[in-house]
Amino acid sequence: MKKINFLLLVALTFTLASCNSDDKELSNNPFDSISESSNNERDKIVVISDLHLGNDLAYSENVKHLERLEQFLNEVRSSSTVKELILGGDILDEWYIPTRTDTYGSGSQADFVRKSVAANQGVFNVLNGIIKDGKIKLTYIPGNHDMGISAENINIAMPGVNQARDPEGKSAVGTYNPDGYEQIAIEHGHRYDFFSAITPNANESEAPGAILPPGYFFARIAANSFTDPTTIEAATKVPDVTLNNESDPEQKSKSIYYTLWKKVMTKVIYVKDNFNEPIIKTNIGNYTKTYAINDILPKNATDGSIQMNLYNGLFTQANWDARQKYNNVKAMTAINEAIVGSLETEFIDKQADVQYFQNSKSKVRLVVFGHTHLPKIQSYTNSDGDPCLYVNSGTWEDQKTRDKNASYAGTRASATLPGRGAVRRVARTPIRSHTACRCGSLFRDAHYSGTRPDSYVSSTVMTVGDAGRSARWILL
Repeated sequence: MKKINFLLLVALTFTLASCNSDDKELSNNPFDSISESSNNERDKIVVISDLHLGNDLAYSENVKHLERLEQFLNEVRSSSTVKELILGGDILDEWYIPTRTDTYGSGSQADFVRKSVAANQGVFNVLNGIIKDGKIKLTYIPGNHDMGISAENINIAMPGVNQARDPEGKSAVGTYNPDGYEQIAIEHGHRYDFFSAITPNANESEAPGAILPPGYFFARIAANSFTDPTTIEAATKVPDVTLNNESDPEQKSKSIYYTLWKKVMTKVIYVKDNFNEPIIKTNIGNYTKTYAINDILPKNATDGSIQMNLYNGLFTQANWDARQKYNNVKAMTAINEAIVGSLETEFIDKQADVQYFQNSKSKVRLVVFGHTHLPKIQSYTNSDGDPCLYVNSGTWEDQKTRDKNASYAGTRASATLPGRGAVRRVARTPIRSHTACRCGSLFRDAHYSGTRPDSYVSSTVMTVGDAGRSARWILL
């Protein structure tokens, strides 16, 4: 195996005071100026994820960062050394929509996609320009917020885009190995998330054939929390639920599930809505009814057991194992660990090691996820003792604030919650807008200090996230 070197390029935070004398670097394409690349051929792969492009900028998760995103994509497009741009899921967003809004209105999913393209026209102009140029391959991988968008409708947004979807009808997830590099695996990461993984046969009496997971309803409620804000003090209180049979594993799992819901709806996505009022309009993914928040929340039944109207049958290890198998998960995880892991992003990150590096049948040495919205680079050792690397590409969504008069994105808290992208807690500390500077002027070299793995990889993989504030690149 040929020894190669890793170089990390870190885009410094936009909390810096302003652009400085290094602005003269802006004249150079940031991708082509990376010294570790040969720069004699197209040998770089760029990975971005979690753009969360909505169809209505009145509540979309990505508004303030659209200009910088368009700028960044133009930098990719104009590069003479990038060979592929990979969109790692949650590109379009069917989930983060206020509860009383009919997702498709009187139209179809195709109409929704067309409206989303129009709302983010500058971004899609560049993406489709990349496809038309024919110099850089554009690949799309589905995430959870766009899991229900068909391949045909993705092609409406980006005609001719390469789509990486799992076979056998599991098109709502996908793992992508770039051409010629089976030791690189790129996926969104939601298949391991109890709240976000495909959920077949969960509510057959309500929506036969539906696959939307609980995180979908979580995201709808979360949208209300920020589009129609209230205070923690004035928010509707989550009813108490008691675990009355600790010896029953299913009841224990439901109790853990309830505890998580109560935590986030008390401290993070609190709302003023009446929990008994049917407000969650669906008409999406085989759901046709309008639901109340109490249809999703666990409750004590008359016999004292914990039950719920939707997703009631999910809480056995056997069901979770079957669900994981449906999602093409290689190594089964414990249900309670997965429920809690929907709140703790470390669980999702850890799956790179569990599913790939410790899998003796896997040849993968580099894994890239999105989904958590937290950019990360972490080294591992696989089951053969070879060094490996996990990277999370972060997000481009705006940082949440309930202050409608704020002209800045608030500082993001550390909590990461189910539904991913719907539930960032926000402090009221102002920061400088990312649009004040171009990221290109803030590039800095920082050599990877961990073990440098051997690999046949001769291309470059870059991952970029968090709208430039915490972007990461890896060059191989």
